[in-house]
Amino acid sequence: MRKASRYGQNTIADKLFLIAELSLLILASLLASYIFNLYFKPIEPVSFDNRLINAILFAASVMLCALSVGLYDQKLREGQKGILKRVVITLVFNAILLELVVFQLFSFLHISFSYLLISSIFSAILLSSFRAIFHYTDITLTRRRRILVLGSGERASIIERRMRRNVDKRNFDIVGFTPIEGDKQSVIDESKLKPFNYETDLYQYAIENNIDQLVIACDERRNMLPVEHLFKCKTRGIDVIEILDFIEQETGQIAVNLIYPSWVIYGNGFDLNQRFKTSLDYKLNLILALLLLLVTWPIILITMLLIYLEDGRKTGASVFYKQLRVGYDGKPFYILKFRSMKPDAEKNGARWASADDDRVTKVGRFIRKYRIDELPQLLNVLYGEMGFVGPRPERPEFVDELAKDIPYYNQRHNVKPGLTGWAQLKYPYGATAEDAQEKLKFDLYYIKHRSLLLDLMILIRTVEIVLFGKGR
Repeated sequence: MRKASRYGQNTIADKLFLIAELSLLILASLLASYIFNLYFKPIEPVSFDNRLINAILFAASVMLCALSVGLYDQKLREGQKGILKRVVITLVFNAILLELVVFQLFSFLHISFSYLLISSIFSAILLSSFRAIFHYTDITLTRRRRILVLGSGERASIIERRMRRNVDKRNFDIVGFTPIEGDKQSVIDESKLKPFNYETDLYQYAIENNIDQLVIACDERRNMLPVEHLFKCKTRGIDVIEILDFIEQETGQIAVNLIYPSWVIYGNGFDLNQRFKTSLDYKLNLILALLLLLVTWPIILITMLLIYLEDGRKTGASVFYKQLRVGYDGKPFYILKFRSMKPDAEKNGARWASADDDRVTKVGRFIRKYRIDELPQLLNVLYGEMGFVGPRPERPEFVDELAKDIPYYNQRHNVKPGLTGWAQLKYPYGATAEDAQEKLKFDLYYIKHRSLLLDLMILIRTVEIVLFGKGR
């Protein structure tokens, strides 16, 4: 009997990582409270029970702020300086959240600012040290599962192209690619090929090489796979997964070029659950839009003034810009933005915006980087034309062009467009047809898995985009 499979150890390790960080934060807070009681001599010393409550509150708040700046992004690529910077920003956000929100609403939880400062210093030291040890040693290798890819043709090559970086393979090691009869011409490097008689020896090979997961990635599957061996592997604890599900699981996107209709129709996800059948979604978006307007109105007024002073008073052009976009169910609507380009930006017709577009004004470059130009779209949310989370709406002329070349492109219109989305978190700035196809892979993943919890996570992570000027 094969030993218990290591598949899923990455999930266990992630949980242990979170528990370890939570424990360190609680420890930092308890140490801070001890030092505060010892050296600052408060009139009424804080009891241990209250210290523990404060420590748990402090730890939970820090972890929420860490999520918002991307510290729990599995594919975060930062050096020690970058990690330290994000840790410091996390603790600043945490202090603001606790002082201006939590302690104002629940005054009985209030703790001294000196205590909060000492806790933050201890947390910065402990978190930065822990992450340095975790990310810059071989500790992560203990949770990687060993994978054998069945196939070496076009479908299998997608794994190679999609997962070139080490950070893309943080959860697994690819033992090799096994050529399968019916595969198209192999494009996999010969050193990575593992040719053997898979029809008779697959199970034995998997056991001898301690394989945790088999990925079915052959170009032709009908009567080509050793079903009995696959069944035996599965019953012995070796996971068997189809390439579409593997890519979705590891990258958070759906490979549109591999989709076949039965996978969409019979697979899990893509169903319209009760939350989206009711008016709850609109009510939540309405409340959030009103709250955000209350917070950002000074930024809105300052932006309007800057755009007017830069070129509005000379040209008479509006500080706002209306543009026709395709919305829910393919219905067009006018999106509202702050004008970030020159008034004659489209005198020669519609064209894709680019990262260094010469049509963008000085003010426009800044507000586009930090997504301030999107704030007027809160009105689109109030009108019910958009939500906070969903695929970004595209222009009709581009939609017509993209729908011809990209399979399943129109499926992104099955949900309401959003101010931010999964694609904006996962894909850098792009403005070409190729970029649109890449973003569609993330949009389809969102449509398949959308839920209130996923929406909340995307909204929290959008803070990272705004703060560091990532994506569009």
